Amino acid sequence: MSKLPKQYQFIDLSDYGRIPGRWLAISLKNTSFTPVGVTTLFIITGLLAIVAIMFGYLALAAFLLILKSTIDAADGELSRLKNTPSYTGRYYDSIADIILNFLFLLTFMYLTNASFLYTFLAFVGIQLQGTIYNYYYVILRHSVEGDSTSRIFEIEAPIALKGEKQTTVNLFYKIYYFLYGTFDKVVYLLDKDAVHSKPFPKWFMTMLSMYGLGFQLLIMAAMLVFGLQVYIIPFFIFYSVFIFVFIGIRKYYLGNK
Repeated sequence: MSKLPKQYQFIDLSDYGRIPGRWLAISLKNTSFTPVGVTTLFIITGLLAIVAIMFGYLALAAFLLILKSTIDAADGELSRLKNTPSYTGRYYDSIADIILNFLFLLTFMYLTNASFLYTFLAFVGIQLQGTIYNYYYVILRHSVEGDSTSRIFEIEAPIALKGEKQTTVNLFYKIYYFLYGTFDKVVYLLDKDAVHSKPFPKWFMTMLSMYGLGFQLLIMAAMLVFGLQVYIIPFFIFYSVFIFVFIGIRKYYLGNK
């Protein structure tokens, strides 16, 4: 199920796992398996990818990174199929992603003897890339009456939805805000007026989807397969330069309503 009305759907380069993820969700629809359980499954898959990298099984690690993206697509699909939207699940998913991203980069640092400074810069770059993509994507969804589980501004814990406890939502929100708050603020300061923009065109969102987590993992996987693991950390530092290109296009070409 798409997060956007049909007329606004775009080719999402980071969402290649959506179709197999939907198949997985459909197969789990009438079981007791929950979206949170699917999120836990992609965490395990990501950790297995790290183990594979550590032991030099780079092709296997690449496969597991792509499999992680596929399973990552399934938790949201399962939530929509079972009609069980959850802020707890939404935050749990995001918390898992940022921790795994950091662990992936630490593993590449160990594998290639890179410096921690460059590794940290790559981590910041990856998170800002993902944040600008999510920022514009969530704005688009809200502006065209698409999926609204994700909020444009995470400034306070939301009211718990049916089936979840407010105390749990509050806890996961605090962890989420601690991990993502700085990145959200930076991106907001870079483009405060994005919320007043007319719906972004499909070509812009497709280009921007190169910053989606799925595409980032696909790049990592490809570089592992081709033996370019030493370049992964410097690549993601350089890749962040295009953040300013996308913001410039949004501000000076697309404009506001």
